[in-house]
This record gives sequence, structure tokens and C-alpha cells, in this order.
Amino acid sequence: MSDSPEIGASPTVTIHLRVNDTDHTLEVEPRLTLAEALRTQLGLTGTKLVCAQGACGACTVLVDGARVTSCIMLAAMADGRAITTIEGLADADGTPHPLQAAFVAHDALQCGFCTPGQIMSAVAFLRDHPHPTLDDIRLGMSGNLCRCAAYVGIREAVADAAGRMEGQA
Repeated sequence: MSDSPEIGASPTVTIHLRVNDTDHTLEVEPRLTLAEALRTQLGLTGTKLVCAQGACGACTVLVDGARVTSCIMLAAMADGRAITTIEGLADADGTPHPLQAAFVAHDALQCGFCTPGQIMSAVAFLRDHPHPTLDDIRLGMSGNLCRCAAYVGIREAVADAAGRMEGQA
């Protein structure tokens, strides 16, 4: 008898993730993407799967604070890392993050499908550019597509959130 996996069986690897300040140990197939692991194994469906090519930004999450298109990052590559998803942005008491509030205030969402990725990208963008112009925002958010073309509202929401976040660290 051999200790090798059966033909057709997929081996798994054990990974440890800190997602939204909670530690998780997961058994994943090496080919599983981070987006799929978040959605299917942790039930965090705010991370959207759209293009599976890293081109649209709907699956954007923060990995150790950096924005990542989770549809093209393997879950195993995130082993030992801290991940923040849209579900982890609101305060513990349910108070929305300033970007979430600004998106609502500026009607920066229509169908809402791209919204989690837009917000997660904006969190990272504003951390690095706390006083952006509208042109800065246009360029900084260019990796996130909106099929409803709510770009004007998105830019206004990000600019508004920058003001709301002033002084927060």
C-alpha cells in the first residue's frame, strides 16, 4: 500500500489565516484561490468573483494591508497573513466604516456588485493618499471596474471619505 494520494484525488494543505481579526485554520487544495476560500470555507461572500483574471477588482481584499485581487492569489500564498474583507470594515458595534457611509451618501453603488472591491481598494488608496484630488482618485481607483458606470459617485464618495477619515489613524 502506498502513502501517495489516489489518482484523481486532490491533496490538501493546511493554512493559517487571520481574517478580520479572527484566526482560522483551513484545509485547502493547493489550486484554491483566496477568493474561493473566503467565500466557500469562511462564508465571507462580500468578496465577489467576477472575472477570475484579476482584471475587474470586484474581489479586492487587503492582505497585510495591501490591496490584492483575491481571485488570482492562491489561498496557500496567504498562509500566515492578515486579511481584511468588506465584512471586517465596520466597527464592532456595526457603525459603518467612513467609506461605507460615503458610498451610501453619494449613491456610489447601483447594482452593488463591485462595491465591496471598490471600497476595499479605496481603503488602501486613502491610507497611502489621505488628501487626494479627484484626478488622484480617478487614477488610484482605475483597477476597479463598475459595470453600472457609477464612477462619478464613486470618486465623490472616496473624496468625501478622505475628509471623514481626516485625523483617524
